[in-house]
Amino acid sequence: MTTRVMLVSPAAGDAQREVRFDDDGPLNEAGVRRARAAAGALPTADRVFTSPSLRCRRTAEELGLSARSAPELAGCAMGAWRGRTLAEVADTEPLGVSAWLSDPDFAAHGGESLRQLCDRIADWLTRMSLDAGRVVAVVEPDVVRAAAVCALRVPADAFWRLDVPPLTVTELSGRGGRWNLGLGRALGHG
Repeated sequence: MTTRVMLVSPAAGDAQREVRFDDDGPLNEAGVRRARAAAGALPTADRVFTSPSLRCRRTAEELGLSARSAPELAGCAMGAWRGRTLAEVADTEPLGVSAWLSDPDFAAHGGESLRQLCDRIADWLTRMSLDAGRVVAVVEPDVVRAAAVCALRVPADAFWRLDVPPLTVTELSGRGGRWNLGLGRALGHG
């Protein structure tokens, strides 16, 4: 019984350009146009989900997907850093940023550690693998990274070695808790 999970990263919003810890901001106009242009590029799925963020919900909508918001697919909870830019946090908490980038258990910002994010996404993947079929989920880039870390069974600090551009598809296919991983196919026709 094979399960196929297609993780779609959202179209761009200003938070990515500003390197801002997600503040649940909207897509920018270019992101909306790119998502609309990619509508119809995904195959039919048995189950369709979206991270609860505005950016992911809007991307799913512009892609023409009727998706169910799944709180377990939320991006990493960043606590007191939410809404701030990386530069702002680095100026006021340089040791905290350094620890966050090197220690998967760091959560001094009051949010979630990368290891907790990876564990949460691993649990979701396990639930998805219980039923055969295709799953499409529009999720935050950090969720895609966490899924890749889980699928490959690599250490959580490998999270930082994965780039996830906007509107790309990362595909996982597997059975029995083992996953194959296809990375970063651009979403679009042809």
